[in-house]
Amino acid sequence: QVHLVESGGGLVQAGDSLRLSCAASERTFSDHAMGWFRQAPGKEREFVAGINWSGGARYYADSVKGRFTISKDNAKNTVWLRMDTLKPDDTAVYYCAVDRAAGPVHISETYYGSWGQGTQVIVTS
Repeated sequence: QVHLVESGGGLVQAGDSLRLSCAASERTFSDHAMGWFRQAPGKEREFVAGINWSGGARYYADSVKGRFTISKDNAKNTVWLRMDTLKPDDTAVYYCAVDRAAGPVHISETYYGSWGQGTQVIVTS
């Protein structure tokens, strides 16, 4: 199982930017799709963004499209989530995850087998 460590969360004001990082423990990561999910207080965890193994295909939730950018560097075993124009509704714990199998990006978290511990993002108005 791939070990993932997220970082980069924090407390920011609406309109600010943050970049989350997710470092993987092994190169298996480079063959699989990666996803970012988030869970706000009292809500279920939801898909935010996903990227395929090569980085050539990226998908976003409608709520973050145009504001968030997912990217990855297989040589560094790292995936990032750049978040611009943050809103209070973006407040959540953000998790990165690795898809169980090599293949396309999935929106459902049931396809993801390894998860990080999460990083907190708080956006104040």
